[in-house]
Amino acid sequence: MSGITPPVARKQAHPLKHHGNERIDDYHWLRDDERQSPEVLAHLEAENAYHKACFAPFEPLQQTLFQELIGRIDKDESSVPYRWHQHWYYKRYQGEQEYPLFGRKHELEGEEQLLLDANERAQGKEFYSMGGLSVSPDETLLAISEDTLSRRLYHISIKRLDTGEWLSDSLSDTDGEIVWAKDNQHLFYIAKDPQTLLGDRVYCHRLGDPQANDRLVYQEADDSFYLTIGKSLDESRILLTHESTLTSEVSTLDANQPEACFTPLLPREPGHEYSVAKRGEEYYILTNWQAVNFRLMKAVESSFADKRSWQEVIPADESRRLEDLLVLKDYLVVQYRQQGLSQIRIMPLNGATEYELDFDDAAYVVGLDVNPTQDSHHLRIYYASPSTPESIYLVDLTQASPRRLLKQERVLGGFDSQHYQTERLFIDARDGAKVPVTLVYRKDKFRQDGSNPLYQYGYGAYGYTIEPDFDSAILSLLDRGVVYAVAHVRGGEMLGRPWYDAGRLMHKQNSFNDFIDVTLALVELGYCARDKVVASGGSAGGLLMGAVINQAPQHYLAVAAHVPFVDIVTTMLDESLPLTTNEYDEWGNPNQAEAYHYMLSYSPYDNICRQAYPHLLVTTGLHDSQVQYFEPAKWVAKLREYKQDDHLLLFHIDMEAGHGGKSGRYRHFEDTAEEYAFFLGLLGLA
Repeated sequence: MSGITPPVARKQAHPLKHHGNERIDDYHWLRDDERQSPEVLAHLEAENAYHKACFAPFEPLQQTLFQELIGRIDKDESSVPYRWHQHWYYKRYQGEQEYPLFGRKHELEGEEQLLLDANERAQGKEFYSMGGLSVSPDETLLAISEDTLSRRLYHISIKRLDTGEWLSDSLSDTDGEIVWAKDNQHLFYIAKDPQTLLGDRVYCHRLGDPQANDRLVYQEADDSFYLTIGKSLDESRILLTHESTLTSEVSTLDANQPEACFTPLLPREPGHEYSVAKRGEEYYILTNWQAVNFRLMKAVESSFADKRSWQEVIPADESRRLEDLLVLKDYLVVQYRQQGLSQIRIMPLNGATEYELDFDDAAYVVGLDVNPTQDSHHLRIYYASPSTPESIYLVDLTQASPRRLLKQERVLGGFDSQHYQTERLFIDARDGAKVPVTLVYRKDKFRQDGSNPLYQYGYGAYGYTIEPDFDSAILSLLDRGVVYAVAHVRGGEMLGRPWYDAGRLMHKQNSFNDFIDVTLALVELGYCARDKVVASGGSAGGLLMGAVINQAPQHYLAVAAHVPFVDIVTTMLDESLPLTTNEYDEWGNPNQAEAYHYMLSYSPYDNICRQAYPHLLVTTGLHDSQVQYFEPAKWVAKLREYKQDDHLLLFHIDMEAGHGGKSGRYRHFEDTAEEYAFFLGLLGLA
């Protein structure tokens, strides 16, 4: 823009030598782990000032969009209560408040007992996020975990529910998960390393003791594994899950014996992934042992460690990825994905006929909702599609009756699902693979002549599937004639485990090719105009955006990259950073020459070249715990040096937030409104 000069970061050569290759990182100095360097902070503030000045023409539209987005929210929304022990539990929102209130009742129509008002806890804090909330088995104590810096380091506090008194117990630097022992006097938590942010130690805390006296129950020696902790549905076992990208292990501890130690059900074996659900003395096992897309087995606890004793319940099927399992007293409920669509199968344990739940939308998401009691003949599921708001259903498993709608998300502002059309396509990639695409548009705004704008989203990593869910925010795009598309590229698991394997390690380029090929195909099929394509992705999806604009910038008018993972080689060579040792099976280990050179071939930061780039909006948080702020900061600085165009390059650093952006029910829509205003303004749809 005329008269506004972008910040220019000074260059200071920093040589990086590996495997006979030398890279010069001129912007390495922008890394400040303490986040206190005056020069670095001044540069980031200069970027924010430039962003603010250049974004000024978009601000009125941003404000309009923000009001639209929050105007669709039911301000007094509440969750569907669920019964656990002697109470019905739920959360609700109230008016303009940013955070939920948690309550319970003895009877559904009875008087509320307010357990926690998160708004009071968040008062006076720039950032607030609740990690976990756990009620003791006797329902007299409430443990909560909170993050007030956005580094995903949670502090645990405990409240008496009869008096409202907060106990003196104070547990810091945890991952936020809390599991009670049955005696109501001990709880388990995972401690994080403050530097690497890896949760590598499990402690048992006894009420009234200082944290320094907590007993170390388990320490993970392999820093490629993440830990998670939970409890079996019958509440008899505390379950510790150890997971790397390709290997998992489950250890158990009797919930009645908090002084005991965890014992592996089956010691970890490289390449073997499994998870368990307990019923009596048996465990049902989702396992990839001799089954690429997993199969269901069962075994008794005493012989679990001998896989030869396992009994097959559901065999492997190359066309079907088993994903989730709920084991009730008399029923197995299995969730699987076939051709990209999730299904739920009901399997009575008395030998009665099995059946599946039917769904009608072309693309949708369905899953298991809160089902806290094993001795139940009812199943709660959630369902949504790009044109159907989230719905909670109750299924009576004892009879073949239609599921009963308990609640559907209210969308204010005159929303009518009949105005919108969802489609599901399979696009041929350049190597012949068929890439699933979810599309949604407003029927009366879709001209079918190749003139509509297109917003394309992608992620493509960690086997994470971007579900065809409902998002009231995108109505602001659809109502202005924008076609919204999600490209389910390789690296996700939309088409099962092979789809994931085909987009990681030495196959990562497939993710980028898929995204570009989907764009080109949607143009050719008339879904959008060639010069009206915008794209967005965050975190690993930001890496996707970075690679795509290096390799095919001419196909995109504008791109948004949020908390983007763009300096992949440098980061994966630094084991002090959070996204390193756990990620070798995802991206590769650049300490090995073959992996190093392959990763270098697509690294967004290393492949910036002198060419024209799309308009770019880049966002990050100074306190990001996953992708450190200096990755996008360096990327933007180098882009400013190399790009051969006069397009906008805006970099917005939230000096208070982390990986998830702003906290709060309404505030996070400010980020969405910013992106949408950027795109719609450039598309001339203000």
